[in-house]
Amino acid sequence: MMKRMIKYLVEFEYDEENDQIDDVPIKGTRTLEDVYSKCNVAIAEPSCLQDAMNSEEWKTTMQEELNMIEKNATWKLVDKPTNKNVIGVKWVYKVKLNSHGSLNKYKARLVVKGHSQLAGIDFTETFAPVARFDTIRLLFAMVAQKGWLIYQLDVKSAFLNGELKEEIYVEQPDGYVKKE
Repeated sequence: MMKRMIKYLVEFEYDEENDQIDDVPIKGTRTLEDVYSKCNVAIAEPSCLQDAMNSEEWKTTMQEELNMIEKNATWKLVDKPTNKNVIGVKWVYKVKLNSHGSLNKYKARLVVKGHSQLAGIDFTETFAPVARFDTIRLLFAMVAQKGWLIYQLDVKSAFLNGELKEEIYVEQPDGYVKKE
């Protein structure tokens, strides 16, 4: 083992003449420059509204979210009621990446701070439209058996389409307060 190692080191001694010549690349390898160009080491997500407001990408994304809320007539602006509980809101920021690690999109969602609500006072039941794993497995089994095609669909604002019986009051998001 020792003789092989010594022979290996002798065969590949440093050669000053060929120092600037690259070896022939092995099939399937990429240059470091190519790897770095497709790799996002870290994309910082804002931790607060002030951080997000310093970036045009995040401001645009937040405005798109508010436009979708207004387009769907999710809420209407009213005076703050005196006898009702008003729920606060906050922004949640997420950077979405493609499967190979490059930037896909910035995602900003306006969410209510539901932890301030009291069961029986502010709401009587909860519901989350989530498919059970058994249902998805059954669907895939039927698709395989029947030879059907599957298409994926992402509804950007699906949660905005629910109908509520109760009146819910939320604060206006910071940075986007209207005085109508």
